[in-house]
Amino acid sequence: MTNLVASTFATRRDAELVVERLVQTHGMERNAIQVAPEGEANTVGDRPSGGDVEGDSPSVDSRSDVPVAGRVKVVVSAETDDEEQAIRAAFAEFGAKDG
Repeated sequence: MTNLVASTFATRRDAELVVERLVQTHGMERNAIQVAPEGEANTVGDRPSGGDVEGDSPSVDSRSDVPVAGRVKVVVSAETDDEEQAIRAAFAEFGAKDG
């Protein structure tokens, strides 16, 4: 039984942290995970994060050209109930909006 589990995240950084948690901690295959904008436009999320924001010196200024056009969606294929529980826990850990 394959079950698709999906949710959205405020930033691409949060979405990528979920992917890393699932792959590194839970041994999921990277090709079982899809990350994409929630809508049609490219986006880093609903706000800049990570390398797009100003850091401590000596760093570069924050970027003004980042595409802030909505949330980032993560869809994961769960093969077992245990995998689905691990996915939902990782989603919650990194601030999933739903799912």
